[in-house]
Amino acid sequence: MKWLPPISLVAALSGLAPAGLTPAWAAEWEVPNRAGAIAETLAQAADGDTLRLAPGEYAGTLVLDRPVTLDGQGHATLDGLGKGSVITVTGSGVTVQNLTVVGSGSSHQEIDSGIKLTKTAKAPQILNNVLLGNLYGVDIHGAKDSLVQGNRIEGRLDRHMNARGNGVYVWNAPGAVVDGNDIRFGRDGIFVNSSKKNAFTNNTFRDLRFAVHYMYANNSEVSGNVSIGNHLGYAVMFSKRVKVTGNVSLNDRDHGVMLNYANQSVIRGNYVKGAKDKCTFLYNAHKNDFSGNWFEGCGIGIHFTAGSDGNRMVGNAFVGNRHQVKFVSTKWVEWSEEGQGNYWSDFAGFDVDGDGIADAPYRPNDSMDHVLWTQPAAKLLMGSPAVQLVRWSQSAFPALLPGGVIDSHPLMRPERPEAARKVEQDG
Repeated sequence: MKWLPPISLVAALSGLAPAGLTPAWAAEWEVPNRAGAIAETLAQAADGDTLRLAPGEYAGTLVLDRPVTLDGQGHATLDGLGKGSVITVTGSGVTVQNLTVVGSGSSHQEIDSGIKLTKTAKAPQILNNVLLGNLYGVDIHGAKDSLVQGNRIEGRLDRHMNARGNGVYVWNAPGAVVDGNDIRFGRDGIFVNSSKKNAFTNNTFRDLRFAVHYMYANNSEVSGNVSIGNHLGYAVMFSKRVKVTGNVSLNDRDHGVMLNYANQSVIRGNYVKGAKDKCTFLYNAHKNDFSGNWFEGCGIGIHFTAGSDGNRMVGNAFVGNRHQVKFVSTKWVEWSEEGQGNYWSDFAGFDVDGDGIADAPYRPNDSMDHVLWTQPAAKLLMGSPAVQLVRWSQSAFPALLPGGVIDSHPLMRPERPEAARKVEQDG
């Protein structure tokens, strides 16, 4: 039998490495801090080599068109001087790490970014960088299987919020993973459009319009993130089969979670607290699974509108919201399953047999709620004897109620989701 050398040796002898592997002979280049040094070193480097930048600032933009690693070692800064994208990745297998990136251009049309990943940039890795004051932080523009992890991204403050760029913009980039980043300022933390099979996990978002903004992005995941003080936490729009699990929304202004034309998704184990308007808002959203979520201290715990139907609501906790539920319907919609419902902090229920399930059903809305939603001026009559009589009559004779949500098996005790541990220090 003829002896065949190992694949790695064949590769070495032929000058080729197996696909996806760094060549064993890859070199490390020390790049001095002077004008043109990065371009000069790139011209000499081979595929798989690493360029380590000396401390200091490097001016100008850069294109990475083949598999190399650019390492700022935590003390190098690349400044694009306000022209275009600072780093553009067009080749496969590129890694950019431990680098500070500043000074992108200001064109929304060109999507000027700190780091731009084009559709030919297969499996790039953007790791542990600091991106400051760029129009967009990272633009994943068609690059499949991208990884953006451990970066600190701070957008601009010199424009109206809607005129700024996003921290991470994902367009038509299947398999993109955005994990463990700290994103602040700018417009949206992560904006994804026309993509699929993406995972946005363990990121922190502050001082933004939306923490995560989904448009036409099916079969994806938003998990383990923290949104603090944004206009809106997690907006899933025109998408199917999205997992929104284990996230935190703390003191977001409008909504913690919003589903707009979002269907067949799982919203589970999220902790939403202190949204001035609504903890959760559903607009024409169908067949979604809401379970094990905590909705606390919002204007409305959950608001259903525009025909949202077929949604499963089990094991959630509604705690201290001004209105627990806003749901207008002429028929009853059951919010319990197999003898288990949800927890309601304003329900004075009793549990004689001690099984943890209240012995009477809970109905969060009555006919006066329906009147107030359709005729806000009627709030002036809230304290009148007539209104109090109507409400007492409905509580005594439930058959008078107009329809809406009924929880036939309310829980006596709430179960706080694991996600709450992320912000326990905030009370």
